Amino acid sequence: MKARVHVTLKNGVLDPQGAAVKHSLGTLGFDGVERVRQGKTIELDLSETDAAKAEAQVKDMCEKLLANTVIEDYSVEIL
Repeated sequence: MKARVHVTLKNGVLDPQGAAVKHSLGTLGFDGVERVRQGKTIELDLSETDAAKAEAQVKDMCEKLLANTVIEDYSVEIL
């Protein structure tokens, strides 16, 4: 079973990488971009075959390692 985790900074947390991307897009002529938030995607191949158990395991992984829950939000997709 595959899982995909999307990790993004929480609202209100400064995103200097997103600001740099927004600035660079502007210099390339993409003036309509009002905001950029950068995040990361993590894909996992799991041996678990039960979707509910797999989701619970991945959420536990996020809480313990994959996301800094103080400043980041995450979402889990079981594929």
